Amino acid sequence: MSEEFDLSQFEVSMVIRQTTMQDIEPMLAMQRLCFPGMDPWKVDQLRSHLTVFPEGQLVAELDGHIIGSCSSLIINFDEYDDRHSWSDVTDDGYITNHNPEGYNMYGIEVMVHPEYRRMKVGQRLYEARKEIARQFNLKSIIIGGRIPNYHKHSDEMMPRDYVDAVSRHKIYDPVLTFQIMNGFTLMRINPNYLPDDTASGKYATLMEWNNVDYKPMSKRHFKTSYPVRICVVQYMMRAIESFDDLANQCEYFVDVASDAHSDFVVFPEIFTTQLMSFLNEPSPSRAIRRLTEYTPQYIELFTDLAVRYNVNIIGGSHFVKEENDEIYNIAYLFRRDGSIEKQYKIHITPNERKWWGISAGDSVRVFDTDCGKIAIQICYDIEFPEVARIATDMGANIIFVPFCTEDRQGFLRVKYCAQARAVENQIYTVISGTVGNLPQTENMDIQYAQSGIYAPSDFEFARDGIVGETSLNLEMVLIGDVDLEILRRQRQDGTVKQLKDRRHDIYRIDYKKG
Repeated sequence: MSEEFDLSQFEVSMVIRQTTMQDIEPMLAMQRLCFPGMDPWKVDQLRSHLTVFPEGQLVAELDGHIIGSCSSLIINFDEYDDRHSWSDVTDDGYITNHNPEGYNMYGIEVMVHPEYRRMKVGQRLYEARKEIARQFNLKSIIIGGRIPNYHKHSDEMMPRDYVDAVSRHKIYDPVLTFQIMNGFTLMRINPNYLPDDTASGKYATLMEWNNVDYKPMSKRHFKTSYPVRICVVQYMMRAIESFDDLANQCEYFVDVASDAHSDFVVFPEIFTTQLMSFLNEPSPSRAIRRLTEYTPQYIELFTDLAVRYNVNIIGGSHFVKEENDEIYNIAYLFRRDGSIEKQYKIHITPNERKWWGISAGDSVRVFDTDCGKIAIQICYDIEFPEVARIATDMGANIIFVPFCTEDRQGFLRVKYCAQARAVENQIYTVISGTVGNLPQTENMDIQYAQSGIYAPSDFEFARDGIVGETSLNLEMVLIGDVDLEILRRQRQDGTVKQLKDRRHDIYRIDYKKG
């Protein structure tokens, strides 16, 4: 029997999916319809959501048209004040305070196109959000909900009375009633939650849905409540006779760091050029290419040391020849679990181009470690404030800066810029440099350095913003502790709040890789 009708012409497609960059403009148009009179999202805020926590951003799509959306981030809710505002918990709408190791999902917005309400779009989005909470094994979902019908009753009852009446189904509120029907329970009522939400009298109901599938466990891979111990190596460049000489010296420093129970040990930029002292190659460009032949041995050495001594190693940097026959200045992170990451030097100095023909990298990376998120910026890179700001927005708490400078002027550029980056980004910076000399080695014959660990400048941090510094031009190690919990508190409640007080309305950094 043949089909009388082609059923496909009657079918519609309703899907809940992850938000993409192409959805931003339709979402902005929808928001203007959903929340008239309230400040809409900014494009760079939504872009930040997709960069920081793409899994938490969802849209409802009907036959290719966006008809609903919701946005979320992960936090440790206990770290926030009871009377927090929407701006506090969202970092002014940019969610750069998203904590992947947190225990709670925080919903910051749900909206449904007015023409498609009563189609359970909001319920579908809520169910999808609950599924994300289950996937990430989160303890609960918390939301700050509007009470948009409160203005109709504000003359006759307090917010608490209104919420109680809605809870007992005596009054209908489109948001609060919906949340109660979706399994959320009232925690408290927060004043001044959304300053432009006049319909709610600026109040919000703090609601929570508990994940019954939550499996209690220690999810903290990052020791945010404990100091992170860093061992900085100020490395003496001297003539050696073999790779084994370099390996023995490196193992000595790693052993020292391990004995001090360090979480990180940091070596300087291109300290492996020490190998050029026995290569007997007068041409700098040819000497560098011969140096790259030691890359496998270098990686094998530091991988072994990281695992054997149970310490994360920032292996300085090393010149690496890649498949395109280009040579890059690359800093490696050797985790103590045996995994490896790398950061290319982005800004190449004139001398690196002139003497060695080094090529530039093109991406800023932030790495997860068992002590939080870190970034590595090689020497010259720290002199460009945009790079550190991008890394901070990506969640970095510590920026490691391996450097190599030949004179006081070059060293001071690195030091002063590292200190500036620590202040302006409310972040820790660590610089590690080379000292000594390599006679008869072109462009590496003299070195000048004083390594250090730097903090923001506020009451809870080290005096003068200096956790510690080495002696000038002497081979030695510096061991110091940095506290990520203090960093978090200062970003929230410091004397100044450089990250929170940025004027996104008049400027922004647009990372093109993001």
